[in-house]
Amino acid sequence: MPAKSTMDAAAVPEEAVTPLIRGVAVLWRLTEAGGVLSPSALERATGLARSTVDRIASTLARMGYVRLDGRDVVLAPRLMELGNAYLAALRLPALLDARADALADELDESVSLAVGDRDGVRFIHQATRRRAMSLSFRIGDLLPAERTAPGALFATEWTEQEWAGWRSRRAADPEDRGFPAVPPREHLDADADPDADFELRAVRARGDGWALDDQLIEPGLVAVSVPVRDARTGRIACVASVVSHTSRHTAAGLRDTLLPRLRTAVADMERELREAPEAEPGAAPPSGLATWTGASKQELGREFVESLARGLAVLTAFGEGRTELTLTDVARATGLARATARRALITYEHLGLVASSGNRGFVLTPRMLSLGFPPLSRTSLPQIATPHLADLSGRIHESSSLAVLTGAGEEVQYTARVATSRVMSVNITVGTRLPAYATSLGRVLLADLPEDEREFGELRPLTPRTVTDRAVLAGVLAEVRERGYALVDEELEEGLRSVAVPVRDRTGRAVAAVNVAMHAARRTVQECERDVLPELIAAAGRIEADLRVAGRFRRVPLT
Repeated sequence: MPAKSTMDAAAVPEEAVTPLIRGVAVLWRLTEAGGVLSPSALERATGLARSTVDRIASTLARMGYVRLDGRDVVLAPRLMELGNAYLAALRLPALLDARADALADELDESVSLAVGDRDGVRFIHQATRRRAMSLSFRIGDLLPAERTAPGALFATEWTEQEWAGWRSRRAADPEDRGFPAVPPREHLDADADPDADFELRAVRARGDGWALDDQLIEPGLVAVSVPVRDARTGRIACVASVVSHTSRHTAAGLRDTLLPRLRTAVADMERELREAPEAEPGAAPPSGLATWTGASKQELGREFVESLARGLAVLTAFGEGRTELTLTDVARATGLARATARRALITYEHLGLVASSGNRGFVLTPRMLSLGFPPLSRTSLPQIATPHLADLSGRIHESSSLAVLTGAGEEVQYTARVATSRVMSVNITVGTRLPAYATSLGRVLLADLPEDEREFGELRPLTPRTVTDRAVLAGVLAEVRERGYALVDEELEEGLRSVAVPVRDRTGRAVAAVNVAMHAARRTVQECERDVLPELIAAAGRIEADLRVAGRFRRVPLT
């Protein structure tokens, strides 16, 4: 469970939905564990009965929020839609991430954006540099305010009640064991008073308008932070930080050399916020909730917890243009009865996931990012695709693969693969590179490129069937582009037949391709198109759906 505060100790409201509290507890424990736990481990971690854990896991799997992988419960990319709802409603990543990325490129240092979460700090965007020693925090990670530069800035706006909550938390957890994203405090100096030091840093930050982190989290890590203010309220909307290592900068050196450039970038960010048009009220995603939950209950029986599924749907009612919703808004968006929506909102308010905003409205809080976002924010495309490839191979009893174009586009590289067990099978492993022009995977990806960007390299005849004429190959690619798939029949290797379709990102660009490969004796070309292609298209669609969710506020690594 996320770091405790005085609010966590509050009595559970009588109208709270108990299955919803239990379901969220399971998601929190899975998040803390890095996204994977066995049902037995979940039973121990949550204190719930094994039968309850099994029912919750079954319901979450039905929703696509977890996968039941052998003996383990595994967080699935679709769960990120809950954190996405918060980030979309917040609007800050969409408005400011390009500025943060540009600053990271210019300085060649990591840049982050963070928001305050009670007496902690939670990241909403990371632009990291790839180095042996680099920033390892993830979007959604929660850090104690007193061990960060952004925390001192957020503390300048704390009320006396919030300071009291912070002191209470510090007394209860002096080693920061409630913050899994940071190493605990060890060997505390009896003569030191880190809490008094934090209060002094907050006072200094109020006067300076910036703050430093001089190895507060761990040795070697330094950062300088500047607040990004909302022009309408004058309050801190988020904090931008430049993060480095003492092998590159001291904290004072970071301040002296990079703070001026950070301040300029923050001024640009504030102008971005000031000039951004109001978000148009968007329609909530189509629900169909009653029909779906009814069918799920009928199919799964008591293994489906309907109140949990309905309660989680309440969170997806929020989003861009739907930052603050009334009870009526939520009920209308989800199709739930007002009483049901009200009980869910009361539950979330108790859990700290939703806050009352006045005028009978509700808003999502940064704590929404605690629902699986940190471990899932590092998910790559091969990780997203592999479960779907396994399902596909299980359905058609043939090997399936994911690949991307490499270098200048002359080759495809296999990045994920699920092989079937056969006496005669296609012997390809992850990392294998093959000429793009002679593979179904390569042709799908080349067909998506503008003609002047295609690189074929040398067209060698790998078999008597290989197309080696550039004009003929261009015509083949035009046909592939029109029909949406490629079928290559014994052009790469005699006896090898394969069919591939593209995997497209949120912009519609083909970033990868999936294929099924088999010996030509097992299926004719017509049978491939009739039996295999529809299953392949469906699998690609499921991969794309997960990729759209996972890639909404971050770049998903393709390899």
